Amino acid sequence: MSGIISTSSFGKALWPGINSWYGKAYGEYPVQHTDLFDTFKTSRAFEEDVGTSGLGLAKVTGEGEAVQYEGERQGFITRYTPQQYTLGFIITEIMMEDDLYAVVGEKKAKALAFSMRQTKEINGANVYNRAFNSSYVGGDGVELCSASHPNVSGGTWSNLASSDMSEAALEQACIDISRWENDKGLKIAVMPRSLHISPDLAFDVHRILESVQRSGTADNDANALNNMGKFPGGVKVNHYFTDTDAWFIRNQVQDGMKHWERRADTFAMEDEFDTSNAKFKASARYAFGWTDPRALYGSAGV
Repeated sequence: MSGIISTSSFGKALWPGINSWYGKAYGEYPVQHTDLFDTFKTSRAFEEDVGTSGLGLAKVTGEGEAVQYEGERQGFITRYTPQQYTLGFIITEIMMEDDLYAVVGEKKAKALAFSMRQTKEINGANVYNRAFNSSYVGGDGVELCSASHPNVSGGTWSNLASSDMSEAALEQACIDISRWENDKGLKIAVMPRSLHISPDLAFDVHRILESVQRSGTADNDANALNNMGKFPGGVKVNHYFTDTDAWFIRNQVQDGMKHWERRADTFAMEDEFDTSNAKFKASARYAFGWTDPRALYGSAGV
């Protein structure tokens, strides 16, 4: 009977006089993975994004000289393979009949949905939690936030900072992002979109960004980050980030942080013919990841 909910599992549900059942009625944070990724639907076993090297600067061409042609080649490949996640529970027919409080069927079904949502939130946040871990690499062969992202055409670039959260760190991050180039070394207009932090940094970030004047100084200087609207998407607190002092800037990049949904959360229930046990299950298929790491700038703190 292992894994099957029977009358022995919830003996008190068979007796009158219980005032309340606790442990499943906690509040839940709003969905947060949608702040971290752009969501796309897929009907395939996997999706691939393929980069290109692009073209360089135009060349000076004298009168009567031939145009100089430049080659272009395939870049890094990123594959998204949706994984299936499942969970379920079984309740005996007698338990369903004798449960005076609907604590087993109704509340367990709600708990099942809660578990599926929590699983998705953790899986999404883990892409950020592992952003500095070389065991988790993208299409270019390095981790999401790295000081040595390779270009197809040669050379490297960085989307990694090594600084704690501060006004100066955020200003430097905006400067760094504004200096980014494409694979061929041409200037590209990448703009910060939103700032993503753990709850531990929420108060510091509020003081840094929300005041009209600079925070923590006696000077009457303007708060440049606030006045220039550097984070139009706002500040997003993620309760599933595991590093208390890590912070990330999500940028306006077309093919960046991606969530591919193959099958949304699906719930089903049926009775076994021989036992009349009620079986409840939930499943989903999805993948989280990134294509162009220019979509993110991050620091693990110091």
